Amino acid sequence: MASSSKSKSKKATAEKTAAASTAAARQGTDSPFDVTDSAQLKEGILRHLTYTLARDLKTAQLSDWWIATSLAVREHILARLIDTQGTHNDNNVRRLYYLSLEYLMGRLTESNLYNTGLNAAARDALAGLGIDYHKLLDQETDMGLGNGGLGRLAACFLDSLATLDYPAIGYGIHYEFGLFRQEFVNGYQVEYPDSWMINGTPWEVARPENRITIPIYGRVENVFDDRGNCRPRWVDTKTIVGIPYDIPIAGFGTKTVNLLRLWSSRAASEFDLQAFNAGGYVEAVREKAVMETISKVLYPNDKTENGKELRLIQQYFFVACSLRDLIRRHFRSPENSWDNFPAKVAIQLNDTHPAVAVPELMRVLLDDENTPWDRAWDIVTKVFGYTNHTLLPEALEKWSVALFERILPRHLQIIYDINTRLMQTIEARWPGDVEKKRACSIIDEQGVKSVRMAGLSVVASHAVNGVAALHTDLLKKHLFPEYDALFPGRFQNKTNGITPRRWLLDCNPRLSALITATLGHEKWARDLDLLRGLEKHAGDAAFQKEFMAIKHANKVDLAGLIKTECGVEVSPDALFDVQIKRLHEYKRQHLNLLHILALYRRLLQNPSLDIVPRVFVFGAKAAPGYDLAKNIIRAINIIGSHINHDPRIGGKLKVVFLPNYRVSLAECIIPAADLSEQISTAGKEASGTGNMKLALNGALTIGTLDGANVEIKEEVGDENIFIFGLTVEEVEALHAKGYRPREYYERDEELRAIVDWLGSNYFTPSENGAFALTQRSLLDGGDPFLVLADFRAYSDCHARVDKKYRDQAAWARSAILNTARVGKFSSDRTIREYAAQIWNLPAVKVD
Repeated sequence: MASSSKSKSKKATAEKTAAASTAAARQGTDSPFDVTDSAQLKEGILRHLTYTLARDLKTAQLSDWWIATSLAVREHILARLIDTQGTHNDNNVRRLYYLSLEYLMGRLTESNLYNTGLNAAARDALAGLGIDYHKLLDQETDMGLGNGGLGRLAACFLDSLATLDYPAIGYGIHYEFGLFRQEFVNGYQVEYPDSWMINGTPWEVARPENRITIPIYGRVENVFDDRGNCRPRWVDTKTIVGIPYDIPIAGFGTKTVNLLRLWSSRAASEFDLQAFNAGGYVEAVREKAVMETISKVLYPNDKTENGKELRLIQQYFFVACSLRDLIRRHFRSPENSWDNFPAKVAIQLNDTHPAVAVPELMRVLLDDENTPWDRAWDIVTKVFGYTNHTLLPEALEKWSVALFERILPRHLQIIYDINTRLMQTIEARWPGDVEKKRACSIIDEQGVKSVRMAGLSVVASHAVNGVAALHTDLLKKHLFPEYDALFPGRFQNKTNGITPRRWLLDCNPRLSALITATLGHEKWARDLDLLRGLEKHAGDAAFQKEFMAIKHANKVDLAGLIKTECGVEVSPDALFDVQIKRLHEYKRQHLNLLHILALYRRLLQNPSLDIVPRVFVFGAKAAPGYDLAKNIIRAINIIGSHINHDPRIGGKLKVVFLPNYRVSLAECIIPAADLSEQISTAGKEASGTGNMKLALNGALTIGTLDGANVEIKEEVGDENIFIFGLTVEEVEALHAKGYRPREYYERDEELRAIVDWLGSNYFTPSENGAFALTQRSLLDGGDPFLVLADFRAYSDCHARVDKKYRDQAAWARSAILNTARVGKFSSDRTIREYAAQIWNLPAVKVD
């Protein structure tokens, strides 16, 4: 099963070398780690097994050993957490509060072992107890707290914040169920509940004593004070209780441990005794059930009105709880007041999901604290920063005014007041310019009257950032040009990054050991730019051989996982071509599919065709209501199965779609990848972080000049990346003159043949039009993401990939240089830039 994926990727002999190298590096004179004696850790494991879990050596299951080990490690982390919080409180430090609806944390056990320096001790202790280290790690379930790149970025940021000693707290929702668990049935994606919490997790600490009560619904009435001033008052509200759960975030090679605080919803009154005694057993707990639904599942389907309502309530619930909590923290120090609130508090909005925090903080200041409007707005705009994650206008959140008024009537009033002042500012800047007002208005008057959450976020933040240089440039030029002109200097770039601890040290121990042995230290895990030291070895034949042997060993492990999960035999000698990301039209998994069909057709027409054998690996989930994305998944599965069982092509092509893509599965795929597919339509991908993870692990990128691909190309060099396709400017020009996909279809015989093949019943003879939805999107649907326009360039680029892979020395050199030159894409660099240029956040060392 999938739960065994990580162990299957890390059992080879090479990992013993990795562990030994890691331990040796950490015990060197320049090591920043404290290595706890394995006997001490063993004692802690046995103590928790006996006195926390009430198990003995005979009755203990492997899951018990995992929990006991985690609790023993957690002791060290919590001791550091107490020291960290004490240091921060004693020094009344400035803190960052990171608001994100997603944190795609993955599994925490191994990353916590690495970050605390306890990895070698844990291996020794478990070996002494006769416990298989990797089987133990596989007892942990990925935390269902996120979906894709947004949540994984937040997780990387938490790691870097702690590693760099920045005082920070992440806030989010304690979802009982993640997005969904994906399985394939007859090629279809089938969604099951992601019950990640069913057995609990040893890494969280419940804090019911810090519960928060917040209002919701109700109405606004005007009341007059004793001076005759009218003040709005939010009345007749219902209440929700937020219970915090804390997950400690340990820094790597430092004593700092920060917090991720997640809110679980509860009813204010959990049980109606009178209704129960009257026989209304269901009614007695109805309120409890309704309120607990708020934190039940990540991203309820918002196609229905009930789904929209629940999602907006989710967003308000977590930001309202978080704001009350951070305000409580601020006023815990007698030195603090609202006067120095902006000096001590930085709040970052990770996309627009937490944007309702803006009117909520205004409401607290205006209604609870009787703060004058101008002073309240000054405080708000000094503390908030906003990170934009999308260039797709349809992905920018909007909530109908009617929905907002029903759920948050006072907040809607405040938003209207913010907008009124904004319109006055625009009138002063551009007198009589109605179009400027329409473009900037927080209230969208076209169609259903709505609140634009992106506009609210931009207006209320002192800094707005994109997540790649190209993305930020397009934000200013196309998405928010009026705001950029109105607020000069507010927009800036912060190119995304990934933590090298999880995405190299942890997930690829073989390569990590080689790097440490070659550089003579493990400092690179805290300073990824040090990987530049590998450049001088890129042309060395012996080093190339060792580097590629590690890649091959990782491919052997992935081939075993593919056999277990998909029942498909693949050769680790083939080129592993990987596309792992959320399933969306603009990411163009269907462009990849068309190329696979083209290769398959060429082989059928010429079985002796000399091509490098390929294994195409997909991993992706489609939103449950996204019919076209789900159709693309089924097409890949059905066509892939047909190809895999066709003896005529001699096994030269294999296609596998690994189910239930998640962090722990990515940790198995990424070290084994030869080629990284980053093929979004230019101008549509904000940044991407999978491209960084794959390049760091020695995969060459095939991609468009989109998102962070542009900067990866600048770092690794033109000869070490495969770039194809239309540029942003060419995409814009093509749309401007009127894109007609049938022109490309008609003039390219091969393209026409494979598109027709896709729409035929060839792959599903008993089913008419199985993939017609995908075919129609390309032809009759206008091909909005220019799949057909880029197909020929993409296919030709793959021919260059084929040619280069035949020269293994040249490929090895490029793979090594990819690993050596992507130090820029460490989340440590990104966080340093945020801290210096947006948050004004000093580091605080914990002794």
